Amino acid sequence: MKSTAILTSLVCVAMLSACATTSPPAATPIARTTSVKAAMAEANAAALSGHPDKAYALLKQASATYPADKAPWVRMAQMRFDSNNYGEAIVNALEALHRDPDDTLANSVVAVSGLRLSSKALADLTRKNNLSGTVRTEAQDLAKLLRNSLNEDVLVPNSSRGPTRKTETKAKPPAATSTASAQSKPGSGDPFGALK
Repeated sequence: MKSTAILTSLVCVAMLSACATTSPPAATPIARTTSVKAAMAEANAAALSGHPDKAYALLKQASATYPADKAPWVRMAQMRFDSNNYGEAIVNALEALHRDPDDTLANSVVAVSGLRLSSKALADLTRKNNLSGTVRTEAQDLAKLLRNSLNEDVLVPNSSRGPTRKTETKAKPPAATSTASAQSKPGSGDPFGALK
C-alpha cells in the first residue's frame, strides 16, 4: 500500500512537472524587457552596419513600445533628415516635440527641413516661371507669383507684424506695392516689406 501511495505521488509530481515545462513562457514581450537605451543601441548598430531600413524599423518598434519617450522619434527624424527625406523628418520631429516641446534637435530638424523644402519649391517655381533679373526684382516677382498662386494678399501672417502694418497692408492692394515705395522707406525696420 505504501509503495502504491508513493508511486501515485511520483506520477502526480511527474504530471505536474510536465505541465509546468510545457506551458508557454511569460506573456511579456521581449521588447518590453529591454530598455529604450538598448533598443536605440540596437538601431544605431544596424544603421552603422549599413542597414538603415532595419534601424528605422527598430526605432519604429521602440516608439510603439515606449510611446512616451521622445528618443526614438528624434533619432528617426535625424535619419530621415540625413537621407534628404525632409517631409518625414518633419513628421518625426513633430512627434518628438509633442513629447518634449523644448528639444533643440527636433526643433532644428523641423526648421531646417522646412527651409530646405521651401528653397526647393521656390527654386522650382523660379525655374518654371523663368524669373530673372536682380535678386530684389526676382524676389518681388516670386512674392507676387506666390501671392497669386495662393490667392493671398499677404504672405507673412499678421501675427509677426504690429497693428500699424496690419491696417497699412489691408489699405493697399498687392499690385500697389512697388520697388520705389519700398525703397523710400529704408528705415522701416522690415527688410521684406516689399515682398509682402
